[in-house]
Amino acid sequence: MSQYFADIAPVTFEGADSTNPMAFRHYNPQEKLGGKTMEEHLRFAVCYWHNFVWEGNDPFGGQTFQRPWFPADTMELARAKADAAFDMFRILGVPFFCFHDHDVRPEGDSLAESHKRLNEMADYFEKKMANGGPRLLWGTANMFSNRRYMAGASTNPDPDVFAYCASTVKACMDVTHRLGGENYVLWGGREGYETLLNTDLGRELEQMGRFLSMVVEYKHKIGFKGAILIEPKPQEPTKHQYDYDVATVYGFLKRFGLEDEVKVNVEQGHAILAGHSFEHELAMARTLGIFGSIDMNRNDYQSGWDTDQFPNSPSEAALAYYEVLMAGGFTTGGTNFDAKLRRQSLDAEDLIAAHVGAMDICARGLKSAYRMIEDDALEGPRRARYAGWDSADAQAMLAADATLDGIAARAEQARVNPQPRSGAQEKLENIVNRYV
Repeated sequence: MSQYFADIAPVTFEGADSTNPMAFRHYNPQEKLGGKTMEEHLRFAVCYWHNFVWEGNDPFGGQTFQRPWFPADTMELARAKADAAFDMFRILGVPFFCFHDHDVRPEGDSLAESHKRLNEMADYFEKKMANGGPRLLWGTANMFSNRRYMAGASTNPDPDVFAYCASTVKACMDVTHRLGGENYVLWGGREGYETLLNTDLGRELEQMGRFLSMVVEYKHKIGFKGAILIEPKPQEPTKHQYDYDVATVYGFLKRFGLEDEVKVNVEQGHAILAGHSFEHELAMARTLGIFGSIDMNRNDYQSGWDTDQFPNSPSEAALAYYEVLMAGGFTTGGTNFDAKLRRQSLDAEDLIAAHVGAMDICARGLKSAYRMIEDDALEGPRRARYAGWDSADAQAMLAADATLDGIAARAEQARVNPQPRSGAQEKLENIVNRYV
């Protein structure tokens, strides 16, 4: 038990009329939508890194947060950090949490020492999880912060770094498996390049593909039943990112025959950096059959970098969860808040309030999305727009034996001059606004 959150009571649902900033207005975990509770639909997770590791620094300023476990460079401080983390999980009532290896244990003087410390912390987590703590949504390895990764992880020109990564991922997968994790995530923060002047792009892609293949092979070897997820990440911090967006990741998976083995963890902030909307990336993942999980945050639209702010737009949340529901909902995945406080939000209560607001926004978005699907509010007009393709003649144009010249002859014989029809975008936007 930590004293950091000692004065903060567990958050409860008080309803839409509540003015209590430390209570849920929309997220009622036991409220049912269809045959599932909101807790089962949303599968909320709190991340370890931004909440318990980040010190409040940015490119132009240093530490602003003062947490009693900082700098967490000893196992005693790592356990104190874990005590605070599990207190926060309990206060929020979240069913899941997520972590990088680097988040939960101080780095040792050797690789073996780092692994030993990770396993000691896993022992500590096991006891807390058995005592009513949340489950592990996913584990992952930090292969981007240390200077050894400045030229990439699996794509590094140094084979010793590649081997170091293999050992790091193996250890993290073993711990994730032991803790009952439902997914394992690979976040390629440094998998890319700054300039082609010193980069063998083809070699690096082959290394990354072989590494991912070995991760999948190891998953089956140890009997890990969770999903392997890649998190698409454009531009930042590497100028040219190999896992730029969902479509890029899918092409990479197809090239190495992994499209049935690996799915994606899609983050809103990364979607925006890639020049997409969040719902576009989710729809693409759904369409390509690789939808897995989401990191829910937002970017400041006036900034050109990944600000990782907590979500606060009901309409954005509604469109995101619309795609999640259309994909059949989460299976092993969930809603992880890869979001952080602003540098001036210094208090323990700020950490709780930020998550309360974010969970409420997601709940509100989920309910709006569910009603839109239930009422056929968007799918009805969409079907009507493409109804012409339901005819036998139209389908014949897409058949395997159809030819370009044959279709051209069809158009010439019909002597039809097709006229455009309205896409009715504004009407559809108005429909969405009615639900949110």
